Amino acid sequence: MKIQLPCAGIVLLIGPSNSGKTTLMNNWIEQGLIKASEVVSSDQFRLLIGDTDFIEWGNRPKDEADVLMNTYQTLSQKAFQSMDSIIETRASLNKLTIIDATHLYSDDRLKYIELAKKNHVPSVAIVLDTPIDELMLRDERRDNPRGKKRIKQQVQVFSKNKRFIKKEGFHHEYFVKHNEIKELLLTRYTNPIEVDINRGIDFIGDVHACYDELLELLNSLGYEPNGDNLFIHPEGRKFVSVGDVMSRGPKSIESMIFFKKHVDAGVAYMIDSNHGWKIARWLGGRSVTLSHGDEKVAEEFDQYASTHGIEKANILKTELKEFLLSAPSHYVFKKNGIRVAVAAHAGIKDEYIGKQSFTVSDFCRYGDTAHSDDNLKPVRKDWFTGHQSKELIIWGHDPKVQPLVINNTINIDQGVVFGGSLTAFRYPEKRFVSIKAKQDYSDMADNPLSAWKSMRLNPPNIARFIKGYSVLTEHFGQIKVKDGVVKSAIDSVSHFTVPIEELIYIPPTMSPTPEPSKLEDYLEHPAEAFDYYRTNGIETMVVQKKHMGSRGILLLFKDNEAAEKYVGRQTLGTIYTRNGRPFFSKETQAEILKRLNKGLIQSGYFEKYDTDFVLLDAEILPWNLKANELISSQYAHVAEAAIMDRSKLKESLGSALEQGRDVESWILETDKRLSNALTFREVFQKYCWNTNGLDGIQIAPFHVLAHSHKTFFNMPHSWHMEMNKELSTISDLFIETEYKIVSDEASQKDAIRWWEEMTEEGHEGFVVKPEFFITKNVKGSILQPAIKVRGRKYLHIIYGMDYLLPENLKRLKQRNVTKKQKFALMEFALGMEGINRFVKEDSIERIHECVLATIALEADSIDPRL
Repeated sequence: MKIQLPCAGIVLLIGPSNSGKTTLMNNWIEQGLIKASEVVSSDQFRLLIGDTDFIEWGNRPKDEADVLMNTYQTLSQKAFQSMDSIIETRASLNKLTIIDATHLYSDDRLKYIELAKKNHVPSVAIVLDTPIDELMLRDERRDNPRGKKRIKQQVQVFSKNKRFIKKEGFHHEYFVKHNEIKELLLTRYTNPIEVDINRGIDFIGDVHACYDELLELLNSLGYEPNGDNLFIHPEGRKFVSVGDVMSRGPKSIESMIFFKKHVDAGVAYMIDSNHGWKIARWLGGRSVTLSHGDEKVAEEFDQYASTHGIEKANILKTELKEFLLSAPSHYVFKKNGIRVAVAAHAGIKDEYIGKQSFTVSDFCRYGDTAHSDDNLKPVRKDWFTGHQSKELIIWGHDPKVQPLVINNTINIDQGVVFGGSLTAFRYPEKRFVSIKAKQDYSDMADNPLSAWKSMRLNPPNIARFIKGYSVLTEHFGQIKVKDGVVKSAIDSVSHFTVPIEELIYIPPTMSPTPEPSKLEDYLEHPAEAFDYYRTNGIETMVVQKKHMGSRGILLLFKDNEAAEKYVGRQTLGTIYTRNGRPFFSKETQAEILKRLNKGLIQSGYFEKYDTDFVLLDAEILPWNLKANELISSQYAHVAEAAIMDRSKLKESLGSALEQGRDVESWILETDKRLSNALTFREVFQKYCWNTNGLDGIQIAPFHVLAHSHKTFFNMPHSWHMEMNKELSTISDLFIETEYKIVSDEASQKDAIRWWEEMTEEGHEGFVVKPEFFITKNVKGSILQPAIKVRGRKYLHIIYGMDYLLPENLKRLKQRNVTKKQKFALMEFALGMEGINRFVKEDSIERIHECVLATIALEADSIDPRL
C-alpha cells in the first residue's frame, strides 16, 4: 500500500492501543521519511505534563482506584489541551503534524478536521486495523500493559466507529491491515505552489485578452520565440501571469492558448483569478452569467466554432477548462530556499501564504470585499494594510494608473484593456516595464482608470502607512520607512504642514564633503568635493554660490483654474519650508504669489513653456525670516556673552601683565578666543536684515523642477541656472545665483579661489554638483546630487566659535557623514519620485507616500551640524 503525506497538514493515526502507531512513526523517523518534530503523541504530552504516560488503577481498592482514575483523566485532559495548542500553532505555520493517539471517537477526530479547515491545511486519516488477538499479545509485551479490559473496550468502540471515518470530511483516508504495515510505501508531496526563482521571474499584470500588447511586452523583456513558437528568455528567465488573461479584450482564446502552451512547457506560470474561475465553469457547461466582458469570450467561441467546427470548439473548451481549473490560488517564489515573493491575483492574507483551500482561493480571486455599491460592484477593502510578513506580494485585479507600491505589496494591473498599460515587474531586479495599450478595448462607460483619476484628490488612508511602509523609487529602488519614525511624520503632516494636495515635494538633505579637508586649518574645502566626483568618473561640475537663507519650495500656478485641476482648490500657489510648513503668513504669501504671478503672466512665461504651473526649489532670504527666534535666543545671546566675558578676561590679563606677571601666552590665547567670538557675531549678522512687507525679501531659485507634463531631471545644472537667471528678470523678488563651470584644472583653481574670497568675506560657501541633475557611476549607482562646502568663518556658527582650535578641529575631522550621504540619496530619489507622480497626475496618496517618507527620514537621528 502507498501512503502520500501532504507537505503540510494534520495527520491522525487511528486505532486502539498496541495497533503499532508509535512503532510505525519511529520506523519512518529512522528512515528519514519524516522528522521527529513532526510527530506529537498523547503519551508524550502526558509525560511532559505529569511525569508519567500511564497510571494503572485496575488492581487497586476502589477508593484508590477512583483517585487514580480521576488523576489520569485530568492528566489526559491537560495533555491534550497542550498538545492541541502545539498542533494548531504548527498548522498556522503551514507545518505537517502527525498525531499519535487512539482517536477512537468521532468527536475527537472532528475536532482536528475543523482545526485543519480553520488553518487552511488538509487533514488525513491513517487507520491501523489490527485484530484483537494481536493487540492482546502486544499488550502483554509492553512495560506498562493497558490491560485486557481496556483493550476490549477500545476495540469495541473502534469497530463501531470506523465505518464513519470516510464520511467525516478528511481529505484522504488510508485503511491499513496489520499485515500490510511492513510493506507500506510512504511518499510526501512537495508544495506545488512553491517555485524557485532561479535566473529571474517577470510578473505580468492582468492581460485581459490584449494579446498583441502581451507579445510586445515579452519582446521588450527580451523573450524570443523558438521553433515551437514558445517565448524563451536567453537568460533562462520565466514569466508569470497574475491572472485574468482573458475577458473584456479582443483575443481571449489566443491569450488562453498562449499561456496554456507555455505553462505546459514549464516556461511560464499562471495564477487563478476571478474571470478565469468564471470562464472555467462556463467552459465546463455550468450555468454562469457572463457579464463585465466575459460575454466576449462566448462570442469568440461562437466564431471559433463557425470556423473550425463545433467538435474542435468543444475539445478546446475542455482543454482550457482543465487548464484554468488547475491554476493555483497563488505562487510562492523562493530564492536560495527562502520565500521572498508571492504572486496572487487580488491579494492574499499573510496567514494564507503557502496554503490551499476554498477560502484561500476565494480571497485570492476577489480580494477582501465588503458590501456592493449602487452599481452592484463589490467595494474592496485595503487588505494590504494588514501585511506584516516580509515577502513581497505582487498582485493585480484592481486597475491603477501607475503601479501601486505600498506596505511591501505591488499592484501591477495598469488597466491595459481600459486603454492603460500592460505592466511587468522584474524580480529580483525590482524594475517595472510597461507597454501602452493600443486602445481602450472595454467599451465601458465607467472606465475604472477614469474613475480612479477622478478620485485622485481623495485623502489617503493613513492605515496604509502607520505601521511602516516602503516606496519603490526609480533611482534608488525600494526605500523602507520604519513605523518608529512614520508616526511622528504623520503627526507633523496632520497638524503643521501645508495641505497635502500642495505638499508634493520635500527637498533632500545635503551632505558636506565625504572626507574632511587635508589642509591643517580647514574642516571643509572644495578639493574633497571635486575629488569625490572625479573619482566617480565625473569631469564636468557646476558650482553655485550658497545663499544664507532658508530653503523654500514654490508651486506657482498660471491661474486659479489650473490649480483646481492639480490640487483641488483655487489658488495661485503655495510656498513652504523644507519640512513642509508654510513659509510665510497667509497674508504675506498671498502678496508674494500675486506679485510673482503678475510677473510670470506679463512675461508670457506660462505660454512660452506651455505649462499650467512651475515648481521651483529655492533659497529665500534673509535668514532671519525663518530663523529669527534661533538668532535672538542662541546666536546673538551667545555672541554678546562671549565677547563681554573674553573682553573682561583680556582686560584683567592686561592689568596682570603690567604688574609683571607671566601671562603673555594666556593673553595670546584669549585674543584668539575673542577674535573667534567677534567672527561668530560677524557671520550670523551678515545674513540678517530688516524687511518691511515684501521689501527686502529675496528668492533665489536654483532648480526648475517641473512644468505641466514635464520634469527637468534630465537637464544639466547649467540649464537650471540659466532658467533661474531668466526668472530673475521676471520679478524683482527673484534674484540670480552666481555659478561657475568646472571642467579642468584651471577652472577648478578658479572656483577654489572664488570660494576662498567669498568665504573670507563671511559668505557661507558654495555647492558642488555634477554636470547633470541625475548622475550615476560606472556601476550604475546614483551619486550625491550635491555637496555643500562651507567656509571657515561660517562654520563658527555650526560647530562653535572655538571649533578651529587644534584639539577641537582634530576631533571634528573624525566626523562620519556616511548616514547623511545615504539619507541624501534616499530623499533625492523620493523627491524625484513624488514630482514625477504629481506631473503624471497620480493620486494624492501616491505622491503623499513619497513626501511622508522624506519627512520621516528627516526625523531620524543624524548630527544636525552635518
